[in-house]
Amino acid sequence: MPSPTRDAFPATFFQPSPLGIDLQAPPTPRTQRTLRKLQSAHNLGAASKIVSSSSIVLTQQKLRDVHSRDISPTRRQALNRSPQRHRANSDASGSANLPNLRAASSSTSLHAKRAALGRSSSAAEALSLDRLIRDGPPDDDVSSALANVRFKVLDQGIKSDIDGMSSSRIYIWLILLDAPVLTTDDYLKLVHRGASPAYSKIRNDTFRTLTTDPLFRRRVSEASLIRLLNAIAWILHDFKEVRRPSSSRQSLPASNSASPARSDTSQAIASSPAARSRARALTLTTEGSDANAAEPGTYVQGMNVLAAPFLYAARSEAEAFVAFHQLLTKECPGYIRGAMDGVHRGLALVDKVLGIVDTKLSLYLTSKGLSAEIYAFPSVLTLCACTPPLPEVLRLWDFLLAYGPHLNILCIVAQLIMMRNELLNSSSPNKLLRSFPTLHADQIKAHALAIIKMIPNEVYEEIVNHAL
Repeated sequence: MPSPTRDAFPATFFQPSPLGIDLQAPPTPRTQRTLRKLQSAHNLGAASKIVSSSSIVLTQQKLRDVHSRDISPTRRQALNRSPQRHRANSDASGSANLPNLRAASSSTSLHAKRAALGRSSSAAEALSLDRLIRDGPPDDDVSSALANVRFKVLDQGIKSDIDGMSSSRIYIWLILLDAPVLTTDDYLKLVHRGASPAYSKIRNDTFRTLTTDPLFRRRVSEASLIRLLNAIAWILHDFKEVRRPSSSRQSLPASNSASPARSDTSQAIASSPAARSRARALTLTTEGSDANAAEPGTYVQGMNVLAAPFLYAARSEAEAFVAFHQLLTKECPGYIRGAMDGVHRGLALVDKVLGIVDTKLSLYLTSKGLSAEIYAFPSVLTLCACTPPLPEVLRLWDFLLAYGPHLNILCIVAQLIMMRNELLNSSSPNKLLRSFPTLHADQIKAHALAIIKMIPNEVYEEIVNHAL
């Protein structure tokens, strides 16, 4: 599902600059590829596949009706418009820009800002998030219902207990990720294939996953994590075989096992060859891969941590699997492709954004030889899932999956801003950055929303596209 534009955020969530800097909404990018990524949340794309057997959120019939409609002239005009705005004052000093973030994060509560929006014309506005998910869109207004789901996630959050458990979170995530239908039998067929070529690499990672988090260790077993990652590795492996030239495929020995039935998870998998001989199963690496858009991904170290929140939030491994697969292949394929070029582009953007919003802190870290490549690699790759506590990770992910995982770059910068005084007063800031302080999702979101208004258009476009 395409990530929303900056215009999708309600205007009252952004606070005016106390310094008088003109921070307006950016123009819509004009390139066709960026338009597809930045287009409004009203375009449901392939959302006709979003169905849960146990909790039908948006019925298939209603979604098919949406697919059959043309984009309205009003929406088409909104996609093509390019409003002008002044560039953000990226040359301002870090100490001057910092009050913008502080004011946005502490002046008013999200609920107060929400009240200022006035009444919505959509019937979905009157429904609670749980009821909207359970009953589906009122009056068949799927587009408005989806927009309201995003806003309610941002404004009210997803109800959960003290451990972060929620009966609706996984279904909301599946909707926001535009995840296709996957039966448990299809998932089991992948599991029953046995060890994938990446199996040894997976076993080297899983026992270290969130070892200090008792909530995760109590709810998710290592065996469950191994099964999910191994199934993902099989799909990535199969797709890689599909992309391999036919001459290269013929040179490999045939598999001793029959090819399993395929699911709707990936159309490419339907034409994949039989599984290769386990005797030739070697750990997949990213070395020597071609980091272009056509190159499929492979299993990389760190995917175990990225999968952990899905297994914790889901009610079954199959739900966690399809959500995780959708995140990897649709939202951030660049993180597992080539030499993880998407991650490295994200790290460069952390440095760039920090230099814009807090020049003083950026220069100080640079003077100490600290770039994002050194301290932020795990946070970029795992969408901050590497930083405890897990319930706060889930709340932050609610925001990221609602408005785009690319916003994780801004969330990392927000955490640096929140550590600003400690970093500037430390002669060895590298010690503080070895492990980030515990997450506070609401504060991070508030800072990230302020940062969105402070960065130039072209930088925001880079953030949106860096993981593709």
